[in-house]
Amino acid sequence: MEEELRHMRAALSLAARGLGNTWPNPAVGCVIVRDGLVVGRGWTQPGGRPHAETEALKAAGEAARGATAYVTLEPCCHWGRTPPCTDALVAAGVARVVIALRDPDPRVDGAGIARLRAAGIAVEVGPCEAEAAALNLGFIKRQRQGLPMVTLKLATSLDGRIATATKESRWITGPEARRAAHALRARHDAILVGSGTVLDDDPDLTCRLPGGVPVPAPRVVADARLRVPPTARLVRTARQVPTILATVPGHPEAALAPFREAGVEILELPPEGAGLAMRAVLMALAARGITRVLAEGGSGIAAALLRDGLADRLAWFHAPMAIGGDGIPAAYALPLPALAAAPKFRRVSVRSVGPDLLTEYEKA
Repeated sequence: MEEELRHMRAALSLAARGLGNTWPNPAVGCVIVRDGLVVGRGWTQPGGRPHAETEALKAAGEAARGATAYVTLEPCCHWGRTPPCTDALVAAGVARVVIALRDPDPRVDGAGIARLRAAGIAVEVGPCEAEAAALNLGFIKRQRQGLPMVTLKLATSLDGRIATATKESRWITGPEARRAAHALRARHDAILVGSGTVLDDDPDLTCRLPGGVPVPAPRVVADARLRVPPTARLVRTARQVPTILATVPGHPEAALAPFREAGVEILELPPEGAGLAMRAVLMALAARGITRVLAEGGSGIAAALLRDGLADRLAWFHAPMAIGGDGIPAAYALPLPALAAAPKFRRVSVRSVGPDLLTEYEKA
């Protein structure tokens, strides 16, 4: 059993390489083992294809015959842009398939397992199921709820401030924390900010780690009042990196024209009060195939996500400084009728990043 878990954990490590680059497909890993030796490895490639099983079978060649394939998600059994992975496993002569997690996609959802068993292949399901579900939470949530997984990233002082009263925020955290934040961008399908963040910081919102990422994450700005200027960096670079401006209907076409001409996609959604309904924004992104969203601010976006229970994970960078009560808080008022209504999270990891601390949480 320990050897089974070791191979599945290796497949999960391979799957994680695809996070942020495989949407709308899940990030899957596959390890093929014959006579105790790993003969093939693969993971979902950028853009969602080729699939992990195809890559691993290609690496294994004839050694796949009679082997065991460890796959982090049930192999697909339907035709898309590529043939079904179940057919590839059958044709390769694999004797056994061990699957961590059943695929929630209604086109699969047990049918892949049935197809393999009908071909005489032994199938086991369940090793490392919880880890596989956590890895592909975004894909699962999109299939079941029509929403992406959301990570809310916060970079604050010890007393939870993201800027001084004069809006100075560069830099609360150090270079090591900023590199870690870029790594977060690389593992998400899209990056979400509010118009205030664009006005205050004029950010690029790109992953600038050495080597870059194969599939640039679309940048999404929630801007009900159309406050973002056409001169913003995000707008000027929209033809290089996909950029979506989420706003409400009714703006004059003359006001929207500069954004369209720059290559920005205009996403018109129903208003909620004076702004946008964050759930509607996320559902619209999920409808485009996005499974993992990194929300980077500001305080209004953070409050909306927390208030509506839409933040699945928190990545909280704390810098060893205090700014004080007149600084800008990480999240504006929720507001809460009682303490029992406060959004609750469970701490899953803590690590030092230079002089700062990164604490990661998941929804309780």
